[in-house]
Amino acid sequence: MRPVRTWGHINITIATMRQKNKKSQPPVVGIVDSPAALSAAVKLPAAALDFLEWRADCLPPGLPIPPSRFPWILTVRHPLEGGKRKLSAPQRREIFATLLPEADLVDIELRSFVSLAGIIGAVRSRRIRVVASYHDFKKTPGAKKLRDLVARAHDEGADIFKIATRTESPADIGRLLDLFQSTPIPLAVMGMGALGFGSRVLFAQCGSALNYGWLHRPNVPGQWAALELKRVLASNNAR
Repeated sequence: MRPVRTWGHINITIATMRQKNKKSQPPVVGIVDSPAALSAAVKLPAAALDFLEWRADCLPPGLPIPPSRFPWILTVRHPLEGGKRKLSAPQRREIFATLLPEADLVDIELRSFVSLAGIIGAVRSRRIRVVASYHDFKKTPGAKKLRDLVARAHDEGADIFKIATRTESPADIGRLLDLFQSTPIPLAVMGMGALGFGSRVLFAQCGSALNYGWLHRPNVPGQWAALELKRVLASNNAR
């Protein structure tokens, strides 16, 4: 078994969110969701990004996670939250178990915390951080549901709660921004749709713990190229 690795990015990200320090550089994640994206990822220079996400549900079955200079976030997305190949819970458990030795963080949807409880136990036994996630491609839920989701992620013991919703109005943005005001857990918040581009920069500047971008092509409307997002956030942070 591979020794547990310690990544400064991970610990700094979580500590930063807990201290609400908005002056540090927002961490950017490059999504590896195709062979072309993987080819781009292995060519990235040091410090180009902060994390890479391995979308096992999008990649060819059996493809191993390669060594990387960046920490890996492993996810096998649920079909109802954007997952490809319509993988069943047993299939997802098998993929997680196979790839877990190379993961540095693991992203599991809140809806899957019961069906993948055994995987979460294995993740924690390896001292790997857990990202609980929620995706709504049609709308941004109401304020009460958003707060309930954050509370549930906290109660489940997640280290970070990632929420990505469709943002079509300033009110949608406002409800998501309100979550940062009194959160018991670090948040990674992203908008999709008409206001996706602007909202992602705004949420990153407000303390979003993980900020995702594409390496080959966007897979949702309003998603930045990872390297461009990194450049924009660095430029804004330097002002």
